[in-house]
Amino acid sequence: MNITPKEIVAELDKYIIGQDNAKKSVAIALRNRWRRQHAPEDLREEIMPNNIILIGPTGVGKTEIARRLARLANSPFIKIEASKFTEVGYVGRDVESMVRDLVDQAVNMVRSEYVENVQEKAAELAEEQLLDILLPPPPHINDNSDEEKEMRTAREEKYLRNREKMRSQLRSGKLDGRMIELDVPVEASALMQVISPIGIEEMGLNIQDLLGPMMPQKKKRRRLSISEALIVLQQEETQKLIDMDEVVSEAIYRVEESGIVFLDEIDKIAGEGGGAAGPDVSRGGVQRDLLPIIEGTNVITKYGMVRTDHILFIASGAFHVAKPSDLIPELQGRFPIRVELQSLTANDFERILTEPKNALIRQYTALIETEGVSITFTKGAIKEIAKIATEVNQQSENIGARRLHTIMSNLLEDILFALPDEKTKTCKITQRMVQDKFKDIIQDEDLSQYIL
Repeated sequence: MNITPKEIVAELDKYIIGQDNAKKSVAIALRNRWRRQHAPEDLREEIMPNNIILIGPTGVGKTEIARRLARLANSPFIKIEASKFTEVGYVGRDVESMVRDLVDQAVNMVRSEYVENVQEKAAELAEEQLLDILLPPPPHINDNSDEEKEMRTAREEKYLRNREKMRSQLRSGKLDGRMIELDVPVEASALMQVISPIGIEEMGLNIQDLLGPMMPQKKKRRRLSISEALIVLQQEETQKLIDMDEVVSEAIYRVEESGIVFLDEIDKIAGEGGGAAGPDVSRGGVQRDLLPIIEGTNVITKYGMVRTDHILFIASGAFHVAKPSDLIPELQGRFPIRVELQSLTANDFERILTEPKNALIRQYTALIETEGVSITFTKGAIKEIAKIATEVNQQSENIGARRLHTIMSNLLEDILFALPDEKTKTCKITQRMVQDKFKDIIQDEDLSQYIL
Protein backbone atom coordinates (compact mmCIF):
# COMPACT_ATOMS: atom_id res chain seq x y z
CA MET A 1 0.00 0.00 0.00
CA ASN A 2 1.78 3.11 -1.29
CA ILE A 3 0.48 5.85 1.00
CA THR A 4 2.68 8.59 2.47
CA PRO A 5 2.82 9.47 6.20
CA LYS A 6 1.10 12.82 5.49
CA GLU A 7 -1.73 11.04 3.69
CA ILE A 8 -2.06 8.55 6.58
CA VAL A 9 -2.36 11.40 9.10
CA ALA A 10 -4.90 13.17 6.85
CA GLU A 11 -7.03 10.00 6.83
CA LEU A 12 -6.75 9.57 10.60
CA ASP A 13 -7.77 13.22 11.04
CA LYS A 14 -11.17 12.35 9.54
CA TYR A 15 -11.98 10.17 12.56
CA ILE A 16 -9.71 11.23 15.44
CA ILE A 17 -9.43 14.76 16.85
CA GLY A 18 -6.03 15.96 18.08
CA GLN A 19 -3.27 13.56 19.19
CA ASP A 20 -0.98 14.72 16.39
CA ASN A 21 2.17 13.14 17.88
CA ALA A 22 0.54 9.70 18.08
CA LYS A 23 -0.78 9.96 14.52
CA LYS A 24 2.66 10.99 13.27
CA SER A 25 4.36 8.04 15.00
CA VAL A 26 1.93 5.39 13.72
CA ALA A 27 2.05 6.91 10.21
CA ILE A 28 5.85 6.59 10.15
CA ALA A 29 5.65 3.02 11.50
CA LEU A 30 3.18 2.07 8.77
CA ARG A 31 5.18 3.71 5.99
CA ASN A 32 8.35 2.01 7.25
CA ARG A 33 6.74 -1.33 6.42
CA TRP A 34 6.39 -0.27 2.77
CA ARG A 35 9.98 1.01 2.87
CA ARG A 36 11.22 -2.30 4.30
CA GLN A 37 9.51 -4.30 1.55
CA HIS A 38 11.30 -2.14 -1.04
CA ALA A 39 14.70 -2.22 0.70
CA PRO A 40 17.55 -4.43 -0.64
CA GLU A 41 16.78 -8.09 -0.05
CA ASP A 42 19.84 -8.74 2.11
CA LEU A 43 18.72 -6.00 4.56
CA ARG A 44 14.99 -6.65 4.46
CA GLU A 45 15.01 -9.29 7.19
CA GLU A 46 17.19 -7.14 9.44
CA ILE A 47 14.83 -4.15 9.54
CA MET A 48 12.62 -4.52 12.60
CA PRO A 49 9.18 -2.89 13.04
CA ASN A 50 8.86 0.33 15.08
CA ASN A 51 6.76 -0.97 17.96
CA ILE A 52 4.98 1.81 19.84
CA ILE A 53 3.64 2.41 23.37
CA LEU A 54 0.75 4.88 23.49
CA ILE A 55 0.48 6.44 26.96
CA GLY A 56 -2.66 8.26 27.98
CA PRO A 57 -5.96 8.09 29.90
CA THR A 58 -8.94 6.11 28.62
CA GLY A 59 -11.13 7.60 25.92
CA VAL A 60 -8.52 9.80 24.21
CA GLY A 61 -8.26 7.75 21.00
CA LYS A 62 -5.53 5.11 21.54
CA THR A 63 -7.57 2.14 20.30
CA GLU A 64 -9.24 4.17 17.55
CA ILE A 65 -5.87 5.25 16.13
CA ALA A 66 -4.67 1.62 15.90
CA ARG A 67 -7.97 0.33 14.49
CA ARG A 68 -8.22 3.05 11.81
CA LEU A 69 -4.56 2.50 10.91
CA ALA A 70 -5.22 -1.21 10.28
CA ARG A 71 -8.28 -0.44 8.13
CA LEU A 72 -6.32 2.11 6.16
CA ALA A 73 -3.55 -0.40 5.44
CA ASN A 74 -6.02 -3.29 4.94
CA SER A 75 -3.93 -5.19 7.48
CA PRO A 76 -4.98 -8.06 9.76
CA PHE A 77 -5.67 -6.44 13.13
CA ILE A 78 -6.48 -7.73 16.58
CA LYS A 79 -7.01 -5.93 19.88
CA ILE A 80 -6.28 -7.87 23.02
CA GLU A 81 -6.02 -6.86 26.68
CA ALA A 82 -2.75 -7.82 28.33
CA SER A 83 -4.67 -8.47 31.55
CA LYS A 84 -6.42 -11.41 29.81
CA PHE A 85 -3.25 -13.38 30.31
CA THR A 86 -3.45 -12.96 34.09
CA GLU A 87 -7.12 -13.65 34.74
CA VAL A 88 -6.53 -17.13 36.09
CA GLY A 89 -3.50 -16.45 38.23
CA TYR A 90 -0.26 -16.96 36.33
CA VAL A 91 -1.65 -19.36 33.77
CA GLY A 92 -4.37 -17.19 32.22
CA ARG A 93 -4.60 -17.46 28.46
CA ASP A 94 -1.71 -18.67 26.34
CA VAL A 95 0.06 -15.55 24.97
CA GLU A 96 0.56 -17.28 21.61
CA SER A 97 -3.22 -17.31 21.21
CA MET A 98 -3.05 -13.65 20.09
CA VAL A 99 -1.10 -14.71 17.00
CA ARG A 100 -3.55 -17.55 16.32
CA ASP A 101 -6.46 -15.14 16.64
CA LEU A 102 -4.69 -12.74 14.26
CA VAL A 103 -4.23 -15.52 11.69
CA ASP A 104 -7.91 -16.51 12.01
CA GLN A 105 -8.86 -12.89 11.40
CA ALA A 106 -6.53 -12.70 8.37
CA VAL A 107 -7.96 -15.91 6.87
CA ASN A 108 -11.49 -14.51 7.22
CA MET A 109 -10.40 -11.21 5.68
CA VAL A 110 -8.70 -12.80 2.66
CA ARG A 111 -11.52 -15.30 2.20
CA SER A 112 -14.06 -12.44 2.14
CA GLU A 113 -12.03 -10.75 -0.62
CA TYR A 114 -11.91 -13.97 -2.64
CA VAL A 115 -15.65 -14.53 -2.12
CA GLU A 116 -16.35 -11.05 -3.48
CA ASN A 117 -14.24 -11.75 -6.57
CA VAL A 118 -16.07 -15.00 -7.46
CA GLN A 119 -19.64 -13.92 -6.62
CA GLU A 120 -20.58 -13.25 -10.22
CA LYS A 121 -19.26 -16.61 -11.45
CA ALA A 122 -20.84 -18.43 -8.47
CA ALA A 123 -24.22 -16.81 -9.21
CA GLU A 124 -24.06 -18.02 -12.83
CA LEU A 125 -23.17 -21.59 -11.80
CA ALA A 126 -25.88 -21.63 -9.11
CA GLU A 127 -28.45 -20.48 -11.66
CA GLU A 128 -27.44 -23.25 -14.08
CA GLN A 129 -27.60 -25.83 -11.27
CA LEU A 130 -31.07 -24.67 -10.25
CA LEU A 131 -32.30 -24.77 -13.84
CA ASP A 132 -31.02 -28.36 -14.07
CA ILE A 133 -33.15 -29.21 -11.01
CA LEU A 134 -36.26 -27.40 -12.29
CA LEU A 135 -35.92 -28.61 -15.87
CA PRO A 136 -33.72 -31.72 -16.12
CA PRO A 137 -32.02 -32.16 -19.51
CA PRO A 138 -33.56 -34.80 -21.82
CA PRO A 139 -32.04 -38.28 -21.56
CA HIS A 140 -29.37 -39.15 -24.12
CA ILE A 141 -30.55 -41.77 -26.62
CA ASN A 142 -28.31 -43.41 -29.19
CA ASP A 143 -29.62 -42.35 -32.59
CA ASN A 144 -28.58 -44.39 -35.54
CA SER A 145 -30.90 -43.15 -38.29
CA ASP A 146 -31.18 -39.66 -39.76
CA GLU A 147 -34.80 -39.44 -38.56
CA GLU A 148 -33.76 -40.15 -34.95
CA LYS A 149 -31.02 -37.52 -35.20
CA GLU A 150 -33.56 -34.94 -36.39
CA MET A 151 -35.93 -35.85 -33.56
CA ARG A 152 -33.09 -35.51 -31.03
CA THR A 153 -32.13 -32.09 -32.45
CA ALA A 154 -35.75 -30.93 -32.24
CA ARG A 155 -35.98 -32.15 -28.63
CA GLU A 156 -32.79 -30.32 -27.70
CA GLU A 157 -33.95 -27.09 -29.35
CA LYS A 158 -37.29 -27.27 -27.53
CA TYR A 159 -35.49 -27.96 -24.26
CA LEU A 160 -33.18 -24.98 -24.74
CA ARG A 161 -36.14 -22.69 -25.56
CA ASN A 162 -37.97 -23.83 -22.42
CA ARG A 163 -34.80 -23.44 -20.37
CA GLU A 164 -34.35 -19.83 -21.52
CA LYS A 165 -38.00 -19.07 -20.71
CA MET A 166 -37.52 -20.51 -17.25
CA ARG A 167 -34.27 -18.55 -16.85
CA SER A 168 -36.05 -15.25 -17.59
CA GLN A 169 -38.82 -16.19 -15.11
CA LEU A 170 -36.18 -17.05 -12.50
CA ARG A 171 -34.37 -13.73 -12.99
CA SER A 172 -37.59 -11.72 -12.88
CA GLY A 173 -38.54 -13.33 -9.54
CA LYS A 174 -41.71 -15.06 -10.81
CA LEU A 175 -40.51 -18.42 -9.44
CA ASP A 176 -39.32 -17.17 -6.03
CA GLY A 177 -42.24 -18.65 -4.07
CA ARG A 178 -42.09 -22.09 -5.70
CA MET A 179 -40.84 -24.88 -3.42
CA ILE A 180 -38.22 -27.50 -4.31
CA GLU A 181 -36.30 -30.19 -2.42
CA LEU A 182 -32.57 -29.73 -2.03
CA ASP A 183 -29.70 -31.49 -0.23
CA VAL A 184 -28.27 -28.94 2.23
CA PRO A 185 -24.95 -29.38 4.13
CA VAL A 186 -25.37 -30.03 7.87
CA GLU A 187 -23.11 -28.30 10.41
CA ALA A 188 -20.69 -30.66 12.17
CA SER A 189 -21.66 -31.72 15.67
CA ALA A 190 -20.09 -29.75 18.50
CA LEU A 191 -19.55 -33.02 20.42
CA MET A 192 -16.23 -33.61 18.71
CA GLN A 193 -14.94 -30.25 20.00
CA VAL A 194 -16.12 -30.88 23.56
CA ILE A 195 -14.06 -34.04 23.91
CA SER A 196 -10.94 -32.65 22.27
CA PRO A 197 -7.74 -32.65 24.38
CA ILE A 198 -6.81 -29.34 26.01
CA GLY A 199 -3.42 -29.20 24.32
CA ILE A 200 -4.94 -29.43 20.85
CA GLU A 201 -7.66 -26.95 21.75
CA GLU A 202 -5.02 -24.42 22.87
CA MET A 203 -3.48 -24.67 19.41
CA GLY A 204 -6.79 -23.70 17.89
CA LEU A 205 -7.49 -27.20 16.57
CA ASN A 206 -10.17 -29.75 17.28
CA ILE A 207 -10.64 -33.40 16.38
CA GLN A 208 -13.13 -32.46 13.65
CA ASP A 209 -10.36 -30.46 11.91
CA LEU A 210 -7.93 -33.38 12.14
CA LEU A 211 -10.40 -36.01 10.94
CA GLY A 212 -12.11 -33.73 8.39
CA PRO A 213 -10.89 -35.54 5.25
CA MET A 214 -11.97 -38.91 6.70
CA MET A 215 -15.39 -37.63 7.75
CA PRO A 216 -17.32 -36.48 4.67
CA GLN A 217 -19.77 -33.63 5.20
CA LYS A 218 -23.31 -34.78 5.89
CA LYS A 219 -26.25 -33.46 3.90
CA LYS A 220 -29.91 -33.19 4.78
CA ARG A 221 -32.83 -33.01 2.35
CA ARG A 222 -34.93 -29.88 2.90
CA ARG A 223 -37.82 -28.10 1.24
CA LEU A 224 -36.82 -24.59 0.24
CA SER A 225 -38.28 -21.78 -1.83
CA ILE A 226 -36.51 -21.03 -5.12
CA SER A 227 -35.05 -17.79 -3.72
CA GLU A 228 -33.63 -19.65 -0.68
CA ALA A 229 -32.32 -22.51 -2.83
CA LEU A 230 -30.50 -20.04 -5.07
CA ILE A 231 -28.67 -18.60 -2.05
CA VAL A 232 -27.69 -22.09 -0.78
CA LEU A 233 -26.45 -23.15 -4.22
CA GLN A 234 -24.51 -19.91 -4.67
CA GLN A 235 -22.77 -20.48 -1.34
CA GLU A 236 -21.84 -24.03 -2.36
CA GLU A 237 -20.49 -22.86 -5.73
CA THR A 238 -18.52 -20.10 -4.00
CA GLN A 239 -16.83 -22.69 -1.75
CA LYS A 240 -15.87 -24.74 -4.82
CA LEU A 241 -14.39 -21.72 -6.64
CA ILE A 242 -12.19 -20.63 -3.73
CA ASP A 243 -8.81 -22.32 -3.30
CA MET A 244 -8.45 -22.38 0.51
CA ASP A 245 -4.73 -23.27 0.26
CA GLU A 246 -4.23 -20.02 -1.66
CA VAL A 247 -6.33 -18.11 0.90
CA VAL A 248 -4.32 -19.48 3.83
CA SER A 249 -1.01 -18.77 2.09
CA GLU A 250 -2.01 -15.16 1.41
CA ALA A 251 -3.38 -14.74 4.97
CA ILE A 252 -0.14 -15.98 6.58
CA TYR A 253 1.86 -13.67 4.30
CA ARG A 254 -0.25 -10.68 5.37
CA VAL A 255 0.06 -11.55 9.05
CA GLU A 256 3.84 -11.87 8.81
CA GLU A 257 4.36 -8.76 6.68
CA SER A 258 1.58 -6.38 7.76
CA GLY A 259 -0.21 -7.78 10.83
CA ILE A 260 -0.96 -5.36 13.69
CA VAL A 261 -1.48 -6.45 17.31
CA PHE A 262 -2.92 -3.80 19.64
CA LEU A 263 -1.91 -4.80 23.16
CA ASP A 264 -4.14 -2.79 25.51
CA GLU A 265 -3.78 -2.34 29.27
CA ILE A 266 -0.09 -3.15 29.20
CA ASP A 267 0.31 -1.07 32.38
CA LYS A 268 -1.72 -3.75 34.22
CA ILE A 269 1.17 -6.22 33.80
CA ALA A 270 3.89 -3.74 34.83
CA GLY A 271 6.18 -4.78 37.68
CA GLU A 272 6.48 -3.61 41.28
CA GLY A 273 5.16 -0.14 40.59
CA GLY A 274 1.88 -1.62 39.45
CA GLY A 275 0.45 -1.88 42.97
CA ALA A 276 -1.49 -4.85 44.27
CA ALA A 277 -3.64 -5.55 41.22
CA GLY A 278 -2.98 -9.26 40.73
CA PRO A 279 -0.07 -11.50 41.76
CA ASP A 280 3.40 -10.14 40.98
CA VAL A 281 4.50 -13.49 39.56
CA SER A 282 1.64 -13.22 37.11
CA ARG A 283 2.67 -9.81 35.80
CA GLY A 284 6.36 -10.59 35.51
CA GLY A 285 5.64 -13.99 33.98
CA VAL A 286 3.32 -12.56 31.35
CA GLN A 287 5.92 -9.98 30.34
CA ARG A 288 8.49 -12.76 29.88
CA ASP A 289 5.99 -14.81 27.88
CA LEU A 290 5.21 -11.81 25.67
CA LEU A 291 8.86 -11.05 25.02
CA PRO A 292 9.65 -13.85 22.50
CA ILE A 293 6.44 -13.13 20.55
CA ILE A 294 7.37 -9.44 20.20
CA GLU A 295 11.07 -10.18 19.58
CA GLY A 296 10.15 -12.63 16.84
CA THR A 297 9.45 -16.33 17.03
CA ASN A 298 7.56 -19.10 15.24
CA VAL A 299 4.03 -19.82 16.45
CA ILE A 300 2.19 -23.03 15.54
CA THR A 301 -1.35 -22.38 14.29
CA LYS A 302 -3.90 -24.67 12.67
CA TYR A 303 -2.90 -23.12 9.33
CA GLY A 304 0.81 -23.77 9.77
CA MET A 305 3.85 -22.03 11.22
CA VAL A 306 3.70 -18.22 11.49
CA ARG A 307 6.68 -15.93 12.12
CA THR A 308 6.11 -12.88 14.33
CA ASP A 309 9.36 -11.00 13.50
CA HIS A 310 7.67 -8.26 11.45
CA ILE A 311 4.26 -8.01 13.11
CA LEU A 312 3.73 -4.45 14.37
CA PHE A 313 2.88 -4.31 18.08
CA ILE A 314 1.15 -1.19 19.39
CA ALA A 315 0.84 -1.27 23.18
CA SER A 316 -1.21 1.17 25.22
CA GLY A 317 -1.98 1.96 28.81
CA ALA A 318 -3.08 4.77 31.11
CA PHE A 319 0.00 4.29 33.34
CA HIS A 320 -1.70 6.11 36.23
CA VAL A 321 0.08 4.02 38.85
CA ALA A 322 2.76 2.07 37.00
CA LYS A 323 5.27 3.69 34.63
CA PRO A 324 6.65 2.36 31.33
CA SER A 325 9.96 1.97 33.18
CA ASP A 326 8.25 -0.61 35.46
CA LEU A 327 8.15 -3.04 32.52
CA ILE A 328 11.09 -5.45 32.33
CA PRO A 329 14.03 -3.84 30.43
CA GLU A 330 13.90 -6.40 27.59
CA LEU A 331 10.24 -5.56 26.91
CA GLN A 332 10.90 -1.82 27.10
CA GLY A 333 13.61 -2.27 24.48
CA ARG A 334 11.10 -3.87 22.12
CA PHE A 335 8.92 -0.73 22.25
CA PRO A 336 11.41 1.96 21.23
CA ILE A 337 8.78 4.61 20.43
CA ARG A 338 6.72 6.11 23.24
CA VAL A 339 4.00 8.67 22.62
CA GLU A 340 2.05 10.47 25.31
CA LEU A 341 -1.53 11.29 24.35
CA GLN A 342 -3.11 14.44 25.76
CA SER A 343 -6.29 14.60 27.84
CA LEU A 344 -9.20 16.07 25.90
CA THR A 345 -10.33 19.66 26.45
CA ALA A 346 -13.78 21.25 26.03
CA ASN A 347 -12.66 22.51 22.62
CA ASP A 348 -11.65 18.96 21.62
CA PHE A 349 -15.09 17.68 22.69
CA GLU A 350 -16.78 20.30 20.47
CA ARG A 351 -14.75 19.12 17.50
CA ILE A 352 -15.37 15.43 18.33
CA LEU A 353 -19.12 16.11 18.33
CA THR A 354 -19.13 17.64 14.84
CA GLU A 355 -15.99 17.10 12.75
CA PRO A 356 -15.26 13.34 12.36
CA LYS A 357 -17.05 11.31 9.68
CA ASN A 358 -18.71 9.28 12.43
CA ALA A 359 -19.35 12.28 14.74
CA LEU A 360 -21.94 11.71 17.48
CA ILE A 361 -24.16 14.57 16.27
CA ARG A 362 -24.28 12.94 12.80
CA GLN A 363 -25.04 9.55 14.29
CA TYR A 364 -28.00 10.77 16.37
CA THR A 365 -29.27 12.97 13.49
CA ALA A 366 -29.31 9.91 11.22
CA LEU A 367 -31.03 7.76 13.89
CA ILE A 368 -33.80 10.32 14.47
CA GLU A 369 -34.26 10.95 10.73
CA THR A 370 -35.30 7.29 10.36
CA GLU A 371 -38.47 8.30 12.26
CA GLY A 372 -39.17 11.11 9.77
CA VAL A 373 -37.99 13.82 12.19
CA SER A 374 -35.35 16.43 11.42
CA ILE A 375 -33.18 17.38 14.41
CA THR A 376 -30.70 20.25 14.65
CA PHE A 377 -28.22 21.33 17.32
CA THR A 378 -27.32 24.99 17.79
CA LYS A 379 -23.67 25.98 18.25
CA GLY A 380 -24.51 26.97 21.81
CA ALA A 381 -25.97 23.52 22.51
CA ILE A 382 -22.83 21.77 21.19
CA LYS A 383 -20.62 24.08 23.25
CA GLU A 384 -22.70 23.36 26.37
CA ILE A 385 -22.55 19.57 25.84
CA ALA A 386 -18.75 19.78 25.53
CA LYS A 387 -18.54 21.96 28.66
CA ILE A 388 -20.65 19.52 30.72
CA ALA A 389 -18.58 16.54 29.50
CA THR A 390 -15.42 18.33 30.63
CA GLU A 391 -16.88 19.20 34.04
CA VAL A 392 -18.14 15.67 34.69
CA ASN A 393 -14.76 14.19 33.67
CA GLN A 394 -12.99 16.55 36.08
CA GLN A 395 -15.32 15.84 38.99
CA SER A 396 -15.43 12.06 38.57
CA GLU A 397 -13.51 9.39 36.68
CA ASN A 398 -12.01 10.80 33.48
CA ILE A 399 -13.27 8.54 30.71
CA GLY A 400 -12.44 10.93 27.87
CA ALA A 401 -14.63 11.10 24.79
CA ARG A 402 -16.76 8.19 26.00
CA ARG A 403 -18.41 10.68 28.37
CA LEU A 404 -20.04 12.31 25.33
CA HIS A 405 -21.97 9.09 24.61
CA THR A 406 -23.43 9.15 28.13
CA ILE A 407 -24.42 12.81 27.97
CA MET A 408 -25.90 12.61 24.46
CA SER A 409 -27.89 9.53 25.42
CA ASN A 410 -29.34 11.25 28.50
CA LEU A 411 -29.99 14.51 26.64
CA LEU A 412 -32.00 12.81 23.88
CA GLU A 413 -33.59 10.10 26.04
CA ASP A 414 -37.08 11.69 26.12
CA ILE A 415 -37.05 12.45 22.39
CA LEU A 416 -35.93 8.94 21.44
CA PHE A 417 -38.59 7.44 23.73
CA ALA A 418 -41.43 9.61 22.35
CA LEU A 419 -40.73 8.87 18.67
CA PRO A 420 -42.39 8.03 16.38
CA ASP A 421 -44.87 10.87 16.86
CA GLU A 422 -47.03 12.15 13.99
CA LYS A 423 -47.11 15.67 15.45
CA THR A 424 -43.31 15.97 15.68
CA LYS A 425 -41.53 16.68 12.39
CA THR A 426 -38.69 18.93 13.53
CA CYS A 427 -36.69 19.23 16.72
CA LYS A 428 -34.15 21.84 17.75
CA ILE A 429 -31.70 21.35 20.62
CA THR A 430 -30.63 24.69 22.15
CA GLN A 431 -28.14 25.69 24.81
CA ARG A 432 -30.99 26.46 27.23
CA MET A 433 -32.43 22.94 26.78
CA VAL A 434 -29.05 21.37 27.56
CA GLN A 435 -28.57 23.57 30.63
CA ASP A 436 -32.08 22.80 31.93
CA LYS A 437 -31.54 19.07 31.47
CA PHE A 438 -28.25 18.93 33.38
CA LYS A 439 -28.23 21.91 35.80
CA ASP A 440 -29.44 19.96 38.85
CA ILE A 441 -26.97 17.16 38.27
CA ILE A 442 -23.97 19.46 37.91
CA GLN A 443 -24.94 21.65 40.88
CA ASP A 444 -25.55 18.70 43.21
CA GLU A 445 -22.50 16.84 41.93
CA ASP A 446 -24.67 13.74 41.88
CA LEU A 447 -22.93 12.13 38.94
CA SER A 448 -23.85 8.52 39.55
CA GLN A 449 -25.91 8.10 36.37
CA TYR A 450 -23.07 9.51 34.24
CA ILE A 451 -20.32 7.22 35.48
CA LEU A 452 -19.86 4.37 33.05
